[in-house]
Amino acid sequence: MNIGFIGLGTMGMGMARNLLNKNGSLRVYTASEEKQKLLAEEGFTVVKSYEGFRGCEIVFLCLPDDPVVEKVVLGDGGLIHVLQEEGTVLIDTSTISPDSAKMLASAWEERVGAFLDAPVSGMKARADAGTLTVMVGGEEEAFVFARPYLEMIGTTVLYMGGSGCGQASKMINNVAYDINVAGIAELLPLAVRLGLDPEKIGQVINSGTGRSYASEFFIPRILKDSFTDGYPIEKAFKDLAHAEETEEAEEVVLPMTNAAAEVFRKAMEEGFGGLNKGGLIRVKEEEMQVKFRS
Repeated sequence: MNIGFIGLGTMGMGMARNLLNKNGSLRVYTASEEKQKLLAEEGFTVVKSYEGFRGCEIVFLCLPDDPVVEKVVLGDGGLIHVLQEEGTVLIDTSTISPDSAKMLASAWEERVGAFLDAPVSGMKARADAGTLTVMVGGEEEAFVFARPYLEMIGTTVLYMGGSGCGQASKMINNVAYDINVAGIAELLPLAVRLGLDPEKIGQVINSGTGRSYASEFFIPRILKDSFTDGYPIEKAFKDLAHAEETEEAEEVVLPMTNAAAEVFRKAMEEGFGGLNKGGLIRVKEEEMQVKFRS
C-alpha cells in the first residue's frame, strides 16, 4: 500500500516507524533538511513536497492543533489542492476540535476522498510500541478499508461513529484525565500540609482506591521534582477549551470540567505552562507553602 505521513514529532515518529516496519514502505514529509537525511537513513521515502504524496491511497497526519492541521490540509498549496480527485483517504491522528474535524471532512470528501478523524491515546511509549488506542470518526466504509493500517499503530482501534466522533471521544478521555490530574495536584500538597509523608501517601494512593493512570504516572515524577517528560500544560489545555466550547454549544453544565480548566489557567498564568501536567501541583504548593517531594 502507498502510504504517506506528515507530522514526525513526539507521537508521530513512533507511529511512522511502525507503519514503515509493518507496511514495508512509507513516504514522509518534513521541512527540516537535517531530519530528511536521518529519515532517509532509516529507510523512509522522503518527499520534498506534498506533490510526493500523489498516488498514495492513505495519508496520515499527526500535527499539533487545529490551525496547523487546517493549514496543511486547506491552505495555499495544501493537500486538498495537490491531491484533488486522487481518492486519497486522509487519516488525521492529531487532537483537534470535533467541529474542526467535521469541517475538514466535509471539504476533503467533496474534493478528494474519505476523511477519518482518528486521534490516539497512550503517550510516546505506546506510540513507539504500536500499542495506542485509536478512536475513529468518519464513514464506516473508509474505516473498514483503513483498519489494517490503523492496527499497525494501535492495538485498540474503535469505530466511534460519523465525522467528529473520534475527536469527541478523545476530548472526553483527555478531560477525564485532566480532571484527575487537577485533583491530584490539589490534594498532594494538602497531604503534606497535614503532616503526611509524601512517599508514603504516594504509596497509599497508588495501591489504593485513589489509584489511576494519572497518579501512577505523575506521583513518582513529582516526588523526584521531574516536570519535563509528558505533554506540557499549555498544549494540553486545548482539550479543556474544546470541552468548554462543547458545554456552551450543547447548553449543558460541566462543573468538574470548569474547575479543572481553572486549575490549568492558573498554572499558565503563574508561568508553569511549559511543565508537564504534574506541574499543576506547583500552584497549590506555593499557596500552601509546602512541597511534595522525596
